[in-house]
Amino acid sequence: MPKLNSEWTVQPHGDLVALTDGILTVEGSIVMPLGNFPRRMTVLALQDGGSAVWSPIPLREPEMATIEALGDIRFLIVPNQAHRLDLKPWRDRYPGARIIAPPSARDAVAEAAPVDATSDIIGDPAIAFHIVAGMKGDEFALTVTRKDGVTLMINDSLSNVRHPRGIGAHIMARLLGFGVKRPQISRPVRRMFLDDPAALAQQFRAWAALPNLRRIIVSHGDVIDESPRESLARVAADIAP
Repeated sequence: MPKLNSEWTVQPHGDLVALTDGILTVEGSIVMPLGNFPRRMTVLALQDGGSAVWSPIPLREPEMATIEALGDIRFLIVPNQAHRLDLKPWRDRYPGARIIAPPSARDAVAEAAPVDATSDIIGDPAIAFHIVAGMKGDEFALTVTRKDGVTLMINDSLSNVRHPRGIGAHIMARLLGFGVKRPQISRPVRRMFLDDPAALAQQFRAWAALPNLRRIIVSHGDVIDESPRESLARVAADIAP
């Protein structure tokens, strides 16, 4: 795990993109030798005003102004303990934001900033929290309902790094199975974090059956907006035929 950042340090990132009404996402970078590995932050506009930020990473000021235009940044969601790298500078910048982390990740996340809750305190009827089944450590997922359908937001349990940048990122993505050719559960996740493949497969199949599933946002890689149901079903078959 890289050292936790204490200052607002902007690393290379792409554009902040509106996927649909009230869902903005941006691909950032983890700087590594010979290339940058992708990581993704997503911003959700809330029905009663303001926003919730999933897996926060520092952005340039124009992009931050776009987020701030939604209203107060009210919640910072840390999907698992590995995604706390830039939590402290975000909390320092937005001290009124409340931090939500999964139950078993609470102590680790608190090393970066105090945790306010380990379950849904947002209270937005369009956003549902889930604990991903079959993982050794608690990991959040969200289902978010908008006019165009349901967006599934998951974290390390699925990767889709179709466009790694730099030699190091290419080697890491291909060697460790981060989804260069199609969405996959990476080899490190299978080896270190997957506890019950059948339970995770059942979870993926349940999400694949969601009415109006429109897209999947993963924390590492491209948004899956073509055949999201089929992607989940195929990965489920990979781990538990």
